[in-house]
Amino acid sequence: MSVTAAPGFVAGGVAAGIKPSGNPDLSLVATADGLPVAAAGVFTRNKMTAAPVITTRAHLDATNGHAVAVVLNSGNANAATGQQGLDDAEAMCAAVAAELGVDASQVLVCSTGLIGIPMPIDIIKAGIPAVVAARSADGGQAAAIAIMTTDTVAKQVVIDGGGFVVGGMAKGAAMLSPNMATMLAVLTTDAAATPEQLKAALVYGVADSFNALDVDGCTSTNDTVLLLASGLAGPVDEAALNDAVANACASLAAQMCADAEGATKVVRMTVTGAVSDAEALIGARYVSRSNLVKCSWYGCDPYWGRIASDLGSCDIEFDPSKFSVSYGGITVCRAAIDAEHDAGAVVAHMAGRNLEIVADLGLGSGTATILTNDLSHAYIDENMGTS
Repeated sequence: MSVTAAPGFVAGGVAAGIKPSGNPDLSLVATADGLPVAAAGVFTRNKMTAAPVITTRAHLDATNGHAVAVVLNSGNANAATGQQGLDDAEAMCAAVAAELGVDASQVLVCSTGLIGIPMPIDIIKAGIPAVVAARSADGGQAAAIAIMTTDTVAKQVVIDGGGFVVGGMAKGAAMLSPNMATMLAVLTTDAAATPEQLKAALVYGVADSFNALDVDGCTSTNDTVLLLASGLAGPVDEAALNDAVANACASLAAQMCADAEGATKVVRMTVTGAVSDAEALIGARYVSRSNLVKCSWYGCDPYWGRIASDLGSCDIEFDPSKFSVSYGGITVCRAAIDAEHDAGAVVAHMAGRNLEIVADLGLGSGTATILTNDLSHAYIDENMGTS
């Protein structure tokens, strides 16, 4: 189980026919008893906002942060689709609501897939009775599979909070950038919490997970993370809830990074010694988005000069005489000059799947880490077109 690990929730996933491949493409997460529970969400900051994001925000506002279900589809993002897209998002909610016997505003909606293509809404509405009928306490795996696009594996997580549980599912393999990624995530918990407490937990949870994930520097139109609470475990310590949600988000973000399109490396790029955390974050993001640096990672080349060049040009405080870089804990550059080191150990580290790279600016206590990847031929192959 994943998103249904928390008591009080059911889920399901089916192949409705949205994807030409015939793979599962319609998913549902719902309360087991059909009653509304506290809910909250965080969303993309992309101003080219997709219809399901607009609709879900509106529904959370209308219900004062309560929901019965979340319906999700893959294969079509319902983004850049105008008024028809908004109508289609509402139609998805209304169709689920009719099956569950609830108000449409109590249903939230998420979509992922190609942008600018009208929704096959008749196909989706025809598939909704099946996905509603398929929901069960054991349906988390099917639900997680049905939201995959270019993902190669389903992303799921269960966190034991000590007296309560947080479960979740997510999808995302590209357009992964701070302010979340092409990513959808639904989290559930049996902790009793208000919508305001859930929102606070989400804001805390995404800060060092989804918002610290940067695969290709592209921010999606559809990014959504939702959290629903059944309350069956009763009240819990707010700090414990925040930590459990953060751990769930961190696990899902790491799974997305590991499954990113074309990636052969998972890289933790840390900038430390900055004059502030804010400047460290600017530097870490800048390096993580550098195609030259990412290509060197793909080539297993510890080319620290590219990192130095990026940090010296990203408009943060920088002093070459205090600058150093390490790969896998081995310092290869000191004072912006090549440092004597165990080259064999660095080669071995670069050949691995997981890279740990630290650039120390030597100027202060500011630090930040971005979770990112290398850039390979396979990423280009995956993104050359829409077909």
